[in-house]
Amino acid sequence: MSDGPAAAAKVKPASDRVRVRRLHERGAYDRATIDAILDAMPVAHVGYVIDGSPFVTPTLQWRESDHVYWHGSAASRMLETVDGAEACVTVTIIDGLVIARSAFHHSVNYRSAMLLGRAHAVKDPAEKEVKLRTFVERMFPGRWDMLRPAAVQELKATMVVGMPINEASAKVRTGPPKDDEEDYALPIWAGVLPMRMEMLPPIDDPLMQAGLVPPAHVGAFRMG
Repeated sequence: MSDGPAAAAKVKPASDRVRVRRLHERGAYDRATIDAILDAMPVAHVGYVIDGSPFVTPTLQWRESDHVYWHGSAASRMLETVDGAEACVTVTIIDGLVIARSAFHHSVNYRSAMLLGRAHAVKDPAEKEVKLRTFVERMFPGRWDMLRPAAVQELKATMVVGMPINEASAKVRTGPPKDDEEDYALPIWAGVLPMRMEMLPPIDDPLMQAGLVPPAHVGAFRMG
């Protein structure tokens, strides 16, 4: 039965802060595992502190080489706070519900990544536009050049923040339930209920000009 990445022990954590303690056999610290999770799921949660109180904000992230980036309104309290400060970025993909023979051993199959580091705002307007272009192109290849060019005021109203992938860990669970040995003889169904995010057919904007059809990159978008 599989319960995590077999190669997890071959790469040491970058720091003790990201070392997986609970069920450490599920931990992985290699960039291939971490990058694959970041690239598969754009939804992230950013943890930060304002006036001594912890906050977590959902957002969309994208990876470029050794950095993750996210964006939002230039008036965002979260983005203003994390610029130059420590932040925590997490990404999680749920792959299935694990149904065991006892309530205690019910679990979830998942892939998750946690990144710690000091975030920084992208100040240069030209660089900011390049980052936003990369974000759009990662999700919908070929779309940026179809769009109306970004206005100067729109770029001013948008803030892009990045963080290096220096301290990071992944945690992965796969496979069937792990019951107590004596429970395998019980006449109780057990197994995995697979779960995935599925993209449905696109819905036209009712204000769109007649006769337009979704471009290929819309139907090609995948998550997970």
